[in-house]
Formats: sequence, C-alpha cells, structure tokens
Amino acid sequence: MSLLKKIYIDLRDEIFDAIDAASVGDVSKEELQEQLRLSVDLLVDQRQIQVTSIQRIELVRALYAELKGLGPLQALLDNDDISDIMINGPNDIFIEIGGKVERSDIQFVNEKQLNTIAKRIASNVGRRIDEAKPLCDARLEDGSRVNIVIPPLAIDGTSISIRKFKQQKIRMENLVEFGALSMEMAKLLSIASHCKCNVLISGGTGSGKTTLLNALSAFIGETERIVTIEDAAELQLQQPHIVRLETRQASVEGTGAVDARELVINALRMRPDRIIVGECRGGEAFEMLQAMNTGHDGSMSTLHANSPRDAIARVESMVMMATASLPLAAIRRSIVSAVDLIVQVKRLHDGSRKVMHISEVVGLEGDNVVLEDIFRFETGIDGFSGNRIRGDFRTPGLSTRSVIYERARFFGLEQELREIFA
Repeated sequence: MSLLKKIYIDLRDEIFDAIDAASVGDVSKEELQEQLRLSVDLLVDQRQIQVTSIQRIELVRALYAELKGLGPLQALLDNDDISDIMINGPNDIFIEIGGKVERSDIQFVNEKQLNTIAKRIASNVGRRIDEAKPLCDARLEDGSRVNIVIPPLAIDGTSISIRKFKQQKIRMENLVEFGALSMEMAKLLSIASHCKCNVLISGGTGSGKTTLLNALSAFIGETERIVTIEDAAELQLQQPHIVRLETRQASVEGTGAVDARELVINALRMRPDRIIVGECRGGEAFEMLQAMNTGHDGSMSTLHANSPRDAIARVESMVMMATASLPLAAIRRSIVSAVDLIVQVKRLHDGSRKVMHISEVVGLEGDNVVLEDIFRFETGIDGFSGNRIRGDFRTPGLSTRSVIYERARFFGLEQELREIFA
C-alpha cells in the first residue's frame, strides 16, 4: 500500500463524517473543494503528517471524486485514451488502451468503497444492485455502458465492466481511416442504409458492433421517425426524429419489469419508419423480424455471433425462445424475407477491429438459408507482420439480382452502386 493511499484511508472517514452529506449536493464545486482543502490542511497539521503540497492537492481531488464522482474510477473515466475499464475487486483494475489490455495502478480503498460506488452508478439511472439483485446493466451520465456484479456472485469482490462512451461521434469515414473497412465497403453500407435495407451487425464482445451501427445511422433520412430499443441507452443517432426506449428491471417487490420484447411490440404502435434494437438477445428477435416483414424497412440490430452463418442460427434460436410452436422452416423463411444484409465484425489479435464479411441473405435452397459474400477480409501470406495483422478487403462483385441492386435502382442510386464494383 502506497503512503498516500494510507494517509487517504486515515483521513477520509473523519472528513466525510464532518461534512453534512445532505448539503453536498447544494454547494458548488469550488465551495466543496475549498471545504475539503481546509479539512485536509487541518488534519494534516494536527497529526503532523509529512505530505507535500502536491500530495495535499491529490488528497483533495480524491476526496472530491469520491463525494461527487466515482472515486478512483473518475481518473480513468476522464482519460480519453481508455476505451474499457474492467474491475475485478478493489485491487485489480484493468484498462484497454489502443486495443491492448493492461493493468492499472489505481486501486480502491476497500470493497466497501467499491460496492458503494457500484450502487451509486445503478441508483443514478433508477436501477438497484443488492444481494437480492446482484446483477445490473446501467449507464453513466455520459452514456458509458456499465455492467455490475456484486458478491456473492462475484467471489473476489464487486466486478464492474465499463465500455466508455466516446464524445466524438465516429463516422463511416473514420472507420475507413482506422482500416476497419475499405472505402468501397463504406459506400456500399451507406447506400444500403439510405435504401432502407434491413441490416444485422454480428460480432463478439468489444468488436465494434455499436460503433458501426452508429455510423450506419448517419445515412438515415432526417424526416424518418426512428424508435430505438436498448437495455442501457448508448446509441448516438444524429437524426432529429428519434424516440429512445430503455428496458426496466423489476422493482423491489418483483413487479414493473419491461423487457426488450415488450418495447418492440409497443414500438410497432408508434408509427416508426425504422426500428433499431441495440442488441437482440432473446424473444425480441421474433418481433424484430415481424417488424422487418411488415413495412418497417431499414430496421437494424446487433447480435453476438462469430460468422454470418452463426448469426442466422442465433436468430433462429432466439425466435424459438419466443415461439416454440413455429416450425424451423417457417422461421428460416421469415429470416430470408426480413434480413437483407449481415455485417460481421471482429476484434483481431492485434487489437484492431475489422469488418470481416458483408454478406447478403439471398434466399432458400431446400431448407437452408443461402448467403453470398459481397465483401470479405482476407489475410495474406504474411498475415501477421510488425505486430499488425495484414490483409485485404476483397469482393467477388454484386449480382444484378441482388436486393441491394434492386433497392438502389428504386432510390436512384444504381449508378453509384455500379461504380463501387467497377
């Protein structure tokens, strides 16, 4: 334990006991910081603790962060280079910078402090986390996505996983600059979005599904009414006509829960032009397919799967969760009729994120769904060079019987689409 941390532990309880908790929310940042500075100076001088002026400033900053912010977490949240924060108990904090995970030297005072901050995060968005409800999905004020697991489920102490919200909206051209996809792929996806193709974005955790979904949404017309449905709101759509819906957990009495499936059903009554589900993970997939098949073209969602083929199987499984009586053949016909494109994204071993496939759902051959790759990422002979994965985005071309081709012709974008594959 560092000397500064030991001093902080020695002072914090006495300072917090002396401060009127009810008045903390009423004073300005400057007034509270001044109170804390005076308290630190008084106790340090009384106890003759040897600390420098810089260390005193650090103590005040840490005390303020715990009172008004998220304690030791605040410094990590304020660092724009950090994309993910993973807490495995009070002394084990890991961060992701530039696609690489490393251990942070920041620690919590103890499990009690960490647990208190976890409960504060949940309560700020009207959710609860306790022994009766030890799991929680939440979000921070800036939109960062948070998952919390507390003991007894988390054996080594409270676990918090934070996917940080990026204030700067990442657009499709940014993804091209990052090497996530080629310019031709970006143009194809922009045309698909503008032409109201139904799109599923598939990938693993942290692969960039939501980032790509946000980028795709930039090509939705400003006059269209969009309804978004999420467990924890994190989409950054830029259109003016948006209704944002969020699921709700059950109350202490076990009532009042509203899941994603109920929200999708309700969204159909809200006259949406498009429905965007942040992530399909259960029975809402059935309602989503129904929406895509009943005039809500241009709807989008993400899901967890390792390939476009796996994405189809995952949708089949989720629909079966909703309606066990529906035959598999009927489910597959519904998928083929509803889904136009599957975009597969992946986080590679070097930390980079790539669009591995853009696949079109062509139809059925017998009972099997037929997929055709429009673009795919292929590694070369020197697939791993200079600590970076090397490869090229390749395309076999686009068939004139493609759904995208037909839609582009209807929207007057046939020439732009042809130029991509020229």
